[in-house]
Amino acid sequence: MRLWDISPPINTETAVFPGDTPYRQRWIATIGPDGAANVGEITMSPHIGAHADAPLHYDAEGAAIGEVDLTPFLGPCRVIHAIGCGPLVEWTHLAHALDRLPPRVLVRTSERASVDRWDPDLVAFAPATIERLAERGVVLIGIDTASIDPADGLTLESHQVIRRLDIRVLENLVLDAVPEGDYELIALPLKLTTADASPVRAVLRAMRKPRELP
Repeated sequence: MRLWDISPPINTETAVFPGDTPYRQRWIATIGPDGAANVGEITMSPHIGAHADAPLHYDAEGAAIGEVDLTPFLGPCRVIHAIGCGPLVEWTHLAHALDRLPPRVLVRTSERASVDRWDPDLVAFAPATIERLAERGVVLIGIDTASIDPADGLTLESHQVIRRLDIRVLENLVLDAVPEGDYELIALPLKLTTADASPVRAVLRAMRKPRELP
């Protein structure tokens, strides 16, 4: 079945939130006269590229990403287009695609995701939109920007909503080539037992069509 890779590339050119740790790599062993294998060392923020926030990111007493249930990161989801919606994803921007909503919702807000530059005007979720999605049974939300809160937000209102409602989140997705519709999401975080987030290799898989009966 067809796969859509919705993860941006991660390298030294990958944009990060201002003040965050960019991607760096060095070789500690290389193939040659004195070595049989290449072995690298990397340093980076766990919020680089497509990533899952842990409750620890926005709650001092929250769980690390290695402790969270994996169920929300795997299963039926809907990609909804809200291209050009403005600074916040409001309920009205999603209203056209809410019938029989699956428990995971990914929102595309731009024609082209900002994978190689920092966007200070990133589109975020309106807190009320998250509240209403939760009322519909949504357990995971995702977006094609670096945060579900505005870049200059100090109170992280949308993050506090997902804390209160125990919703998982994916940020920095690349939905440029993904048609609006239903898919299977696979975006498992690493089992980092003390980290406040984890990179994910997020993919969408075409939903299986039910077998036609004779």
